[in-house]
Amino acid sequence: MRKLALLGLLFFTIAAYADQLYFYGGDLSGNNPNAISNENDAIVSGDPYGSAVYQNFYALSNITVSGLFTNNLSSITPTSGYWEIRSGVSAGNGGTLIASGTGSMTNTPTGRSGFGYNEYTNLVSGLNVSLAPGQYWFAAVPECSTCQGRALNDDTTGLNSVGKSDPNLEYVNSPFFGQNFEALGSDFPTGSSGVYVVPEPGSLMLLGTGIAGVMGVLRRKLF
Repeated sequence: MRKLALLGLLFFTIAAYADQLYFYGGDLSGNNPNAISNENDAIVSGDPYGSAVYQNFYALSNITVSGLFTNNLSSITPTSGYWEIRSGVSAGNGGTLIASGTGSMTNTPTGRSGFGYNEYTNLVSGLNVSLAPGQYWFAAVPECSTCQGRALNDDTTGLNSVGKSDPNLEYVNSPFFGQNFEALGSDFPTGSSGVYVVPEPGSLMLLGTGIAGVMGVLRRKLF
């Protein structure tokens, strides 16, 4: 039993440092939540998306983004996800595109719901985007060209939030609905979206120390 416990500790020590949650707007919450189209499907379609919600956050130091996610009230199962990171976004102005792409997207239920839809965390991982300190905007759009449902990024009052952003600086860009980086303002103060980063060097050193300690105990127990 002790051997299994130590092996479990080693596994969770490694898993805990695989990705670091750097920013999260917060859980779906409030008596009157809002939700904005964030999708590319058979109903709301376009190139590269039908509609995308852009959430802002601050990089407080040099970071490397490894994953982006949005929590969506959704009735589709995405087959992929389109993502972007931008700087200098303002009303009617998409600013500067720093990085973008399409990748596999996970679809994980959160247990929350709203507007007759269940909420899912839609995550694109495996990214490698280096950012200097500053303010950025990102989008992560679920894609399913054959799906006849909808995906709506929901807002939050900041419950369980992580990191720093400016409220009331979210935007929707939608070729389908004719919106050009339209400001969402106080009706959608913060999106329920987030950013994962590669662990900082200090965290990796701690990981190495932890693994070495666990391996030392395992060596004594097994041999």
